[in-house]
Amino acid sequence: MNKAENLKRLSACRVVAVIRLNSTEVLIETAEALLAGGVIGIELTMTTPGALKGIEALAKHVGDRGVIGVGTVLDPATARDAMSGGAEFVVSPAFDASVHEAVASAGKLSMPGAYTPTEILKAWNAGADVVKVFPSSSLGPSYFKDVLSALPFLKLMPTGGVDATNAGTWVKAGAVCVGAGSNLVSRELVEKKDWEGITKRARAFVTSVM
Repeated sequence: MNKAENLKRLSACRVVAVIRLNSTEVLIETAEALLAGGVIGIELTMTTPGALKGIEALAKHVGDRGVIGVGTVLDPATARDAMSGGAEFVVSPAFDASVHEAVASAGKLSMPGAYTPTEILKAWNAGADVVKVFPSSSLGPSYFKDVLSALPFLKLMPTGGVDATNAGTWVKAGAVCVGAGSNLVSRELVEKKDWEGITKRARAFVTSVM
């Protein structure tokens, strides 16, 4: 699928699971649990050991059902390696022109991070497909309302502090989708191999944003 179709799929689901694990040993099982709960956006961060091989495994095993992405990308080489492995979207904690250019030239979704209106607009004007507002935990949904009232054309995704109780509020405030880390993919649940627990959390998120 092209990036427009993938963005449409992510926008319809409205939830991107941000996976940060100590290893990729049970990565496929984690992804399957998320998919069973209706979450198709699966972002594996580069802070996970063996992340690039993990992305290849995700693309091979669940890429036909989910939209696979890579997170915490800080340089263009990493972005290119992840996209070669099957990443359809690339997320960064802040805007870096060289990373964005590498992603854009590959025809994948560019999701750089920003915080202030100036940073958000800079990333958007450079061609970002979605701007990740990070960390959003200290801002709150009202921040999106304020920013989008002046800049309604933006596509924003909050990451940080998003849980099943407030995900819907973020969407109502204008978020195109939400990024959820430990509140969705709990390391404790993963370590216990409690796949049903992760599926239940995924369902709760999906219910919240619909």
